[in-house]
Amino acid sequence: MKNDKMKAFVVRQLDKKVFATAVEYMDIPTIADDEVLIKSAYSSLNYKDALSSIGNPGVSRNFPHITGIDVVGTIAKTTSEKFSIGDKVIVTGYDMGMNVKGGHSQYVKVPSSWVVALPHKLSSKESMIYGTAGVTASLCVDELLKNGIKTGKVLVSGATGGVGTISIAILHKLGFEVVAMTSKKEKVRFLKSIGASEVLLIGDMDLNNKKPLLAEQYDGMIDTVGGDILAHSLKTIRYDGVVSCCGIASSFELSTTMFAFILRGVRLIGIDSVQCAIDKKEKIWQKIAQQFRIEDKILAKLTTDIELEDIKAIYDKILKGQISGRYVVKI
Repeated sequence: MKNDKMKAFVVRQLDKKVFATAVEYMDIPTIADDEVLIKSAYSSLNYKDALSSIGNPGVSRNFPHITGIDVVGTIAKTTSEKFSIGDKVIVTGYDMGMNVKGGHSQYVKVPSSWVVALPHKLSSKESMIYGTAGVTASLCVDELLKNGIKTGKVLVSGATGGVGTISIAILHKLGFEVVAMTSKKEKVRFLKSIGASEVLLIGDMDLNNKKPLLAEQYDGMIDTVGGDILAHSLKTIRYDGVVSCCGIASSFELSTTMFAFILRGVRLIGIDSVQCAIDKKEKIWQKIAQQFRIEDKILAKLTTDIELEDIKAIYDKILKGQISGRYVVKI
């Protein structure tokens, strides 16, 4: 850091549809009422961050911009009674990294209402291995448990992504039989190493099957992709089963029938980790640190460590669907 400057990964708009990224020095933000300034320790990379870096208007509209929808660090300044200087805290979601400058910088300014205290049983780095992906996965698992799915066979789509990999690891820890769904045949061994008992390749599935219901196979599902994959999978959920859905990587559309819902009592539950109430986030972080905590050896398999200067190259891979697991950014 140079005096009142901080290092950050910055997106600049050069023309209407032309954007450029670079690591730059920018002014350290000044806080207003009920805000905190966080000295960043770690952040992470997410698909939404990659979209922000190319100026996707559904994610970010204000430039120059700093990406990073996750951050963990220490309170450097505060005008809030809720936090004190030196407190270790996490921010995930809300508008940070979208239209509010994000966590890929040495300092981050956010409203205190977005901030969660770092649970004592998690290190700063561990919290960013989870990050938004871990919060989302944990909310998905939590809905299965709350709706009576406490044992049995659970299908996880988009299995190699951040939400998918963390969901598999949590479900395995809780004793479920996990079936991972992926298009990446080369990732079968990896998925089994983090807790999948079986891997279902999308290329082997008959997504064009028009039958309204298929044989009952799964007690529950965590879906991160939507579209035809979700529509097909709903037909295979057992009576009184539960599906938590949180993503649209395949499609935001869902073409299906009512039969799974009215003949088998299947429940489809939407999950949002961005705008959910702060008390809900606080509770799910406590579960991440305790009941849902993943074994260290599994966390290590999920994690790739990078620095600010590495972000652009990884964004390119994210946008091409070439990554798996979680990328943790040391600030």
